[in-house]
Amino acid sequence: MNILLFSSLFPNAAMPQHGIFVETRLRHLRAAGGIDRVDVLAPVPWAPPVLGRLAGYGAYARVPRTETRDGVRVLHPRFPVIPRVGRDLTPGFMVRACRKAFRDLVARQGTDIVDAHYFYPDGVAAARLAAEIGLPCVITGRGTDLNLFPEFPGPRRMILKAADSAAAVITVSEALRRRLIGIGGDADKIVTLRNGVDGELFRPEDRDAARREIGVDGRVIVAVGNIVAEKGQALIVEALPALPDVTLVVVGDGPAAETLRARAAALGVASRLKLAGRVPQADLRRYYSAADLSVLASAREGWPNVLLESMACGTPVVASDVGGVREIVDAPEAGIVVEERTPAAFAAAIRTLLDAPPGRAVTRRYAEGFGWEATSRGQLELFRKILDARGQSVSYFDGSVSGVFEVVC
Repeated sequence: MNILLFSSLFPNAAMPQHGIFVETRLRHLRAAGGIDRVDVLAPVPWAPPVLGRLAGYGAYARVPRTETRDGVRVLHPRFPVIPRVGRDLTPGFMVRACRKAFRDLVARQGTDIVDAHYFYPDGVAAARLAAEIGLPCVITGRGTDLNLFPEFPGPRRMILKAADSAAAVITVSEALRRRLIGIGGDADKIVTLRNGVDGELFRPEDRDAARREIGVDGRVIVAVGNIVAEKGQALIVEALPALPDVTLVVVGDGPAAETLRARAAALGVASRLKLAGRVPQADLRRYYSAADLSVLASAREGWPNVLLESMACGTPVVASDVGGVREIVDAPEAGIVVEERTPAAFAAAIRTLLDAPPGRAVTRRYAEGFGWEATSRGQLELFRKILDARGQSVSYFDGSVSGVFEVVC
């Protein structure tokens, strides 16, 4: 089959970590076999230069119009955005900006199915474009797209309309599936296909050598993610006074980085906070391996891959009880889920895990149960059944990989 992947969350030459989880799932899907061709339409936002810089869109100006990644051609059309006030208009802008490229790709490559990622605005736009020419579209919900955007009436209405028109919907956790059903999504159409972890890329390295390379010693905890308020790195900094023997390494960057540094100074723990900046994915295992544990204090999540990455490196986790976290951290060897999202609760959980850690080997074995094979198999089976049902009906999905049934248009 020929697939057109549609998502603004896809890595590019200027932003190689951007949406890397989408590219990772695609790579494993291709490796599973049965895919003849993949093209990627990955639109990027455009705003007037001054406004774009103020809103954090400056890096997108460096994204090439076309590139090839791992043998896959990727197109990056520009769609206008109006920061802060244009939320309801963005799907329409995306449709108009991508329509020509979308139709040209479909006509030239013989596309069979559209694989859209992130419900808003991407999934909404992809569903509209696919419906215009009668192609089936499968939309994957990943986190904020279902946890946050449905709180606004316009996006909620558009998300539900896109879900209704899609041939099927994938969520990366059961928590997100319940969320979509809770706002009005059709349960019979939604299947959970979780993200996996690449056990070859993420594997344990010698802890002492890893610590020497990144310049830390003693008790070390690591937090990987964009430095924004929602990720909660500030909560972990607030916990450091109660953990006097612990150094926190934050891997990532973002608008809250300087605030984080200032808060550490105010608390007298600046010497035990290391901001490592952005790190290529291939180098992350060094940071996970250097740490005694990793911490995720997010206010909301879909399926946080960083937890599986850490565990695959033999490093257990402490994580807030949001999204699909309990589906990932489901055994003592995985780590601890923190029910109360406060510095004191995180400090207590971190101390508990530091004092009685599971063995690195047992944590690694736990993570090995989250490979990509089942997800790729489920996605291929879903796509095939949708295509087999084409011609006289719309494919509906009953929530299990073997349960597609037909509904007359």
